[in-house]
Amino acid sequence: MAKTATAKKKPTGTGNNSKKQPKKVELPKGYKPSEKEEYMNPLQKEYFRQKLLAWKQELLEESNETLGHLKEENWNEPDITDRATVETETRLELRTRDRYRKLISKIEKAIRRIDEDEYGYCEETGDPIGIKRLEARPIATLSIAAQEKHEKEERQYNDDE
Repeated sequence: MAKTATAKKKPTGTGNNSKKQPKKVELPKGYKPSEKEEYMNPLQKEYFRQKLLAWKQELLEESNETLGHLKEENWNEPDITDRATVETETRLELRTRDRYRKLISKIEKAIRRIDEDEYGYCEETGDPIGIKRLEARPIATLSIAAQEKHEKEERQYNDDE
Protein backbone atom coordinates (compact mmCIF):
# COMPACT_ATOMS: atom_id res chain seq x y z
CA MET A 1 0.00 0.00 0.00
CA ALA A 2 1.57 3.27 -1.13
CA LYS A 3 1.61 6.30 1.13
CA THR A 4 0.45 9.42 -0.70
CA ALA A 5 0.69 12.99 0.47
CA THR A 6 -3.04 13.50 0.23
CA ALA A 7 -4.78 10.57 1.83
CA LYS A 8 -2.75 8.13 3.87
CA LYS A 9 -1.70 8.43 7.47
CA LYS A 10 1.65 7.30 8.77
CA PRO A 11 1.49 3.61 9.57
CA THR A 12 1.82 2.92 13.26
CA GLY A 13 4.91 1.20 14.51
CA THR A 14 7.25 2.43 11.78
CA GLY A 15 9.31 4.57 14.14
CA ASN A 16 12.43 2.70 15.09
CA ASN A 17 14.42 4.03 18.00
CA SER A 18 17.32 1.63 17.48
CA LYS A 19 20.62 3.09 16.31
CA LYS A 20 20.68 1.34 12.94
CA GLN A 21 22.63 3.01 10.16
CA PRO A 22 20.40 4.47 7.44
CA LYS A 23 20.71 2.84 4.03
CA LYS A 24 22.77 5.00 1.69
CA VAL A 25 20.67 6.18 -1.25
CA GLU A 26 22.21 7.91 -4.26
CA LEU A 27 20.10 10.78 -5.57
CA PRO A 28 19.83 11.20 -9.33
CA LYS A 29 21.36 14.47 -10.53
CA GLY A 30 18.82 17.30 -10.24
CA TYR A 31 16.32 15.17 -8.29
CA LYS A 32 13.35 17.01 -6.79
CA PRO A 33 10.60 15.24 -4.82
CA SER A 34 7.25 15.02 -6.54
CA GLU A 35 3.68 14.60 -5.33
CA LYS A 36 3.36 11.81 -7.93
CA GLU A 37 5.85 9.54 -6.14
CA GLU A 38 5.23 7.31 -3.15
CA TYR A 39 5.31 9.63 -0.14
CA MET A 40 8.55 9.57 1.87
CA ASN A 41 10.20 6.98 -0.33
CA PRO A 42 13.99 6.50 0.11
CA LEU A 43 14.82 9.14 -2.53
CA GLN A 44 12.65 11.76 -0.81
CA LYS A 45 14.15 10.95 2.58
CA GLU A 46 17.68 11.24 1.21
CA TYR A 47 16.79 14.49 -0.59
CA PHE A 48 15.56 16.05 2.65
CA ARG A 49 18.50 14.61 4.64
CA GLN A 50 20.94 16.30 2.25
CA LYS A 51 18.93 19.53 2.29
CA LEU A 52 18.96 19.57 6.10
CA LEU A 53 22.67 18.72 6.33
CA ALA A 54 23.57 21.50 3.87
CA TRP A 55 21.46 23.99 5.83
CA LYS A 56 23.11 22.93 9.10
CA GLN A 57 26.58 23.30 7.54
CA GLU A 58 25.73 26.79 6.31
CA LEU A 59 24.58 27.84 9.79
CA LEU A 60 27.70 26.39 11.42
CA GLU A 61 29.96 28.23 8.99
CA GLU A 62 28.19 31.52 9.71
CA SER A 63 28.52 30.90 13.45
CA ASN A 64 32.26 30.28 13.04
CA GLU A 65 32.56 33.55 11.13
CA THR A 66 30.91 35.31 14.07
CA LEU A 67 33.38 33.79 16.51
CA GLY A 68 36.25 34.95 14.33
CA HIS A 69 34.75 38.41 14.11
CA LEU A 70 34.28 38.62 17.89
CA LYS A 71 37.91 37.62 18.48
CA GLU A 72 39.11 40.35 16.12
CA GLU A 73 36.82 43.06 17.49
CA ASN A 74 38.45 46.05 19.16
CA TRP A 75 36.69 46.15 22.51
CA ASN A 76 38.62 49.17 23.80
CA GLU A 77 37.09 51.88 21.67
CA PRO A 78 38.11 55.21 23.19
CA ASP A 79 34.91 56.93 22.14
CA ILE A 80 31.89 55.91 24.22
CA THR A 81 29.57 56.17 21.21
CA ASP A 82 31.81 53.86 19.16
CA ARG A 83 31.99 51.42 22.07
CA ALA A 84 28.19 51.44 22.37
CA THR A 85 27.88 50.76 18.64
CA VAL A 86 30.28 47.81 18.88
CA GLU A 87 28.40 46.39 21.86
CA THR A 88 25.02 46.80 20.14
CA GLU A 89 26.26 45.09 16.96
CA THR A 90 27.79 42.31 19.04
CA ARG A 91 24.54 41.72 20.95
CA LEU A 92 22.64 41.55 17.66
CA GLU A 93 25.13 39.03 16.24
CA LEU A 94 24.97 36.91 19.38
CA ARG A 95 21.16 36.92 19.31
CA THR A 96 21.24 35.82 15.68
CA ARG A 97 23.70 33.03 16.48
CA ASP A 98 21.50 31.90 19.36
CA ARG A 99 18.60 31.60 16.90
CA TYR A 100 20.94 29.58 14.66
CA ARG A 101 21.81 27.31 17.59
CA LYS A 102 18.12 26.60 18.18
CA LEU A 103 17.57 26.07 14.46
CA ILE A 104 20.49 23.62 14.29
CA SER A 105 18.87 21.66 17.12
CA LYS A 106 15.62 21.47 15.12
CA ILE A 107 17.56 20.38 12.02
CA GLU A 108 19.23 17.59 14.01
CA LYS A 109 15.83 16.46 15.30
CA ALA A 110 14.49 16.39 11.73
CA ILE A 111 17.43 14.23 10.63
CA ARG A 112 16.73 11.85 13.54
CA ARG A 113 13.07 11.69 12.42
CA ILE A 114 14.29 10.69 8.94
CA ASP A 115 16.40 7.92 10.49
CA GLU A 116 13.43 6.74 12.55
CA ASP A 117 10.95 6.86 9.62
CA GLU A 118 8.97 9.59 11.36
CA TYR A 119 9.92 12.44 9.03
CA GLY A 120 7.24 14.00 6.86
CA TYR A 121 4.34 13.06 9.11
CA CYS A 122 2.48 15.34 11.50
CA GLU A 123 3.44 14.73 15.13
CA GLU A 124 -0.16 15.30 16.20
CA THR A 125 -2.28 13.56 13.59
CA GLY A 126 0.09 11.23 11.76
CA ASP A 127 -1.05 12.75 8.45
CA PRO A 128 1.53 13.53 5.77
CA ILE A 129 2.91 17.06 6.09
CA GLY A 130 3.34 17.27 2.32
CA ILE A 131 6.24 17.79 -0.04
CA LYS A 132 5.50 21.47 -0.71
CA ARG A 133 5.44 22.31 3.00
CA LEU A 134 8.62 20.35 3.65
CA GLU A 135 10.34 22.09 0.73
CA ALA A 136 9.43 25.44 2.27
CA ARG A 137 10.16 24.39 5.87
CA PRO A 138 12.14 21.14 6.07
CA ILE A 139 12.00 21.16 9.88
CA ALA A 140 8.19 21.23 9.96
CA THR A 141 6.68 18.75 12.41
CA LEU A 142 3.01 19.64 11.96
CA SER A 143 0.70 19.56 8.98
CA ILE A 144 -0.71 22.89 7.86
CA ALA A 145 -4.05 22.09 9.50
CA ALA A 146 -2.42 21.21 12.84
CA GLN A 147 -0.17 24.29 12.65
CA GLU A 148 -3.15 26.54 11.99
CA LYS A 149 -5.00 24.97 14.93
CA HIS A 150 -2.01 25.68 17.21
CA GLU A 151 -1.76 29.26 16.01
CA LYS A 152 -5.50 29.80 16.52
CA GLU A 153 -5.29 28.40 20.05
CA GLU A 154 -2.25 30.56 20.75
CA ARG A 155 -4.05 33.70 19.55
CA GLN A 156 -7.07 32.78 21.63
CA TYR A 157 -4.87 32.24 24.70
CA ASN A 158 -3.06 35.54 24.15
CA ASP A 159 -6.37 37.39 23.68
CA ASP A 160 -7.61 36.03 27.03
CA GLU A 161 -4.71 37.60 28.92
